[in-house]
Amino acid sequence: MASNSTDAVIRPDNGKSNVLANALRALAMDAVQQANSGHPGAPMGMAEMAVALWTRHLKHNPANPQWWDRDRFVLSNGHASMLLYSLLNLTGYALPMDELKRFRQRGSLTPGHPEVDHTPGVETTTGPLGQGLTNAVGMALAEKLMGDEFNRPGHTVVDHRTWVFLGDGCLMEGVSQEAISLAGVWRLGKLTALYDDNGISIDGAVTSWFADNTAQRFAASGWNVVGPVDGHDVDAIDAAITQAKASTDQPTLVICRTTIGKGSPARAGTAKAHGEPLGKDEIAATRAALGWSAAPFELPADVAAAWNAKGKGADMEGAWRSEWAAYRKLHAADAVELERRMGGQLPAGFETALLTTLAEVQQKAETVASRKASQKAIAILAPQLPELLGGSADLTGSNLTDWPGCGAVRGGEKGGRHINYGVREFGMAAIMNGIALHGGFIPFGGTFMTFSDYSRNAIRMAALMKRRVIHVFTHDSIGLGEDGPTHQPVEHAASLRLIPDLDVWRPCDEAETLTAWGSAVMNAHGPSALLLSRQNLPAQARSPEQTAAIWRGGYVLSDRPQAKAVIIATGSEVGLAMQAQALLDAQGVAVRVVSMPSTSVFDRQDATYRQGVLLSGLPCVAVEAGSTKLWGAYGCTAVLGIDRFGESAPGPELMKAFGFTPENLAQIVATEAKGFAGEGERQFPRSSN
Repeated sequence: MASNSTDAVIRPDNGKSNVLANALRALAMDAVQQANSGHPGAPMGMAEMAVALWTRHLKHNPANPQWWDRDRFVLSNGHASMLLYSLLNLTGYALPMDELKRFRQRGSLTPGHPEVDHTPGVETTTGPLGQGLTNAVGMALAEKLMGDEFNRPGHTVVDHRTWVFLGDGCLMEGVSQEAISLAGVWRLGKLTALYDDNGISIDGAVTSWFADNTAQRFAASGWNVVGPVDGHDVDAIDAAITQAKASTDQPTLVICRTTIGKGSPARAGTAKAHGEPLGKDEIAATRAALGWSAAPFELPADVAAAWNAKGKGADMEGAWRSEWAAYRKLHAADAVELERRMGGQLPAGFETALLTTLAEVQQKAETVASRKASQKAIAILAPQLPELLGGSADLTGSNLTDWPGCGAVRGGEKGGRHINYGVREFGMAAIMNGIALHGGFIPFGGTFMTFSDYSRNAIRMAALMKRRVIHVFTHDSIGLGEDGPTHQPVEHAASLRLIPDLDVWRPCDEAETLTAWGSAVMNAHGPSALLLSRQNLPAQARSPEQTAAIWRGGYVLSDRPQAKAVIIATGSEVGLAMQAQALLDAQGVAVRVVSMPSTSVFDRQDATYRQGVLLSGLPCVAVEAGSTKLWGAYGCTAVLGIDRFGESAPGPELMKAFGFTPENLAQIVATEAKGFAGEGERQFPRSSN
């Protein structure tokens, strides 16, 4: 990301040199140079900020990155990853110097942007700007709620802070305002953001495209604002952080005026320092300017000793463990529950109880919209899973994400298990990622399916990070009716299915919906999206074996001897497929109906099972009120779907107008069955719309 800009923004500072900060600068510029790729400027500019926080305030133990009550540190401007990698190496995490030498190389522990669960000490995957800040808001909220639930008088075992470094780019992204607003109303006093105010982005000095009064923006959103302070004065930053920690009912922004590429004679203050190596000559000049004589990737012994935090970290965790031991003695049941929650384990007997409930739901066979079936599932699960933390982007009454007795999360108040996110789909999704990263909760949030586009990048990040986050997307097709094409999903189900490691469920009735919820809750290593109808859907009859097969993502719902074709259906179109099957019976055309609530889960089944369900030697027709583009992967020769935008009209009228009738589907299937001459004849699927 080289820049052609010649703009320069040099911040005045006290002129002092800090050897601990210079160690960070040297490692950053050397690693980027060796990789011939990366961003040296931000790490060099934020070095004193890091010294102040990491040596004087951060509560952590390099020997145990998973200690529950550690502070969380988020590098929201993730392109500055060499700052974080240098800090982790210097303070004693399991990140040896050889890994810094392998910066941005395949298989290294130092990828281009920080990745959680890949590098010890990294709390979240950052790179898409603004989302790290938003994750941090989720972490701080989780800390508050866990403290409300588990701390007892005289025994505070959940008591840590969330720190985030961010830059101009993070604040330009719209999601930042969504996060800032919510952090303010939630009064997250243990959240502190340190703003690297260097005035430079890739295109040059930002004043022509970013002239916000950032201090006033945060203050208007309910934040405590400290500074601007000299971002190259460790003592000044230390004092500002101390002031921030005194704020108990407001999050704090510390504005640090810095110079990007600080120390580089020719590149400091310029966009050229941002996203390209300094070059060997400029690195030599920078070493001379800093008075840094150590060879690349080497440190003076006194500097290494000053940075090492292993002893201090062990003392910090040791003090907490003494408190934890006393807590366990007095509050044994709470301690066991806290351990379970932070370990991400479900309660003993949960799956057995769920299967019993599923059998009861199947037996009742009620006709309800799948969004209502979802609410009923939540009401079943929530008492068993106190870690469920729900919410909605200002659509609670439509998404039906609340349940009896859930209580609302409110700033200045304790408890609550349902969050009103306001009209902030992207912020909701990224905050839920932060909640999941913190641990102790299984977050879920709802909006209309068409607005999943707002959330998409955060959904992708949840999948990349393999975090258990549940998205409830209602109003899943043209069947929602009169709101029209702005609100009617067409391409969304297919688009969501393209995200790796995201389980997408589109259930057809209450039994499939409860199964989808159960699968999402039990999937500890990835997010799930539940696509739910506004309109009522008929319950389908199933044997116990068929009910059990729902968990496999696709199964034979209704079969006929010597079937001549297969219908694959999802969601609201399963009932349509069953009606078409009955019409075809009358015509003497035997067909199998396959319900496929989750292509994601079905695709993970073994080949024998998949082939046994789809009968690969027969023509196959898919029916779904959405894009037809992905059904060719299942051998479909035709698809009844939608590849254009919808219209504003009552839902039943639209479904008929777009061909979603038993008669039309039966005709398509009959035509395919008649014209099919064997497996070799299968063609790319044809759409009826």
